[in-house]
Amino acid sequence: SEQQILSSQLECVQSIRDGVLEEAKCAESDRVTLFPQQGSGAETQTQSALKLLQVETETFYSKGDSEDLYVTDILYEREITKREVTGAEVTELVWKLCLAHSASYETADLFMTLVFELRHLSLEALRALWQRSSFKCRDNWQPLIDALPSCATEACVVLMKDLIVSGEVEEDKVEYFFWSFTFIPNPTEGMIESLAPLLKSPRASQSCFLGVTALIHRFCSAHSSCGVVPAVQSVMRTFGKFLGGNCTVQDSEHLSKMQLVLKAIGNAGLAAAPLAPALSSCAALRSHPMEIRLAAVQAFRRLPCSVGVSELLSPVT
Repeated sequence: SEQQILSSQLECVQSIRDGVLEEAKCAESDRVTLFPQQGSGAETQTQSALKLLQVETETFYSKGDSEDLYVTDILYEREITKREVTGAEVTELVWKLCLAHSASYETADLFMTLVFELRHLSLEALRALWQRSSFKCRDNWQPLIDALPSCATEACVVLMKDLIVSGEVEEDKVEYFFWSFTFIPNPTEGMIESLAPLLKSPRASQSCFLGVTALIHRFCSAHSSCGVVPAVQSVMRTFGKFLGGNCTVQDSEHLSKMQLVLKAIGNAGLAAAPLAPALSSCAALRSHPMEIRLAAVQAFRRLPCSVGVSELLSPVT
């Protein structure tokens, strides 16, 4: 094992003139000795030459070639579909995805096409599409389920909410839906109005609370007067009722739910301004568990310093 089996040598000669490589000649030899004692083995010799043929001093191009160029970010772009997309075409696309090989460029391209075409369908068309295309492919894959969270239109969000309420999707996919709300770039009031009732369900999960409130935060970041939007007010009233004025909890289960609600309120940002007095009361009462008081303070994290901070800094009782 200590004997050298492979021996290689490479020699190159380069000719450079005025900073330009004119010629390069290389000779390489590789010798493999399997049994050194017997002197047996194999050797290869390779010679290569690279020579400069010509130098172009000027590159000519048509000015028209640059007319369609523009500066953009590195996000994936897709040409806007000018034709009308039909539900039948999208159904056929789902079938093609089912038949395509899972690890192929064709599948990736078909999936991206599905996402972008879903954005052109109305809620009625999406519901009809679900009735036709809710089948499972190989390995229990449902292309439509995976594509909906990337659609990011109001119609797609409403359909996802309908599927959650009807229990037509598995629990892990429900969680997938909720986390996807965080990444919707341009939330609408209709999205929030559709999702608000989910927060009132006794079975509402952590991802439900945090996904919906993250959506509200992004909405309020784009709309400074989001506090007067009825859908946003409805969500905040739901949280306000759960706080009950000062976050009193009865048992450990209620304690965990209260912590989640406080975290969600902090997630909502500017929309939570009306709850500032209640949050201050939650943080100020020494009779409350420390976890609740700390969570109430953290709920101010996205609110302006002018909202409720004076009450928060007042002497505790």
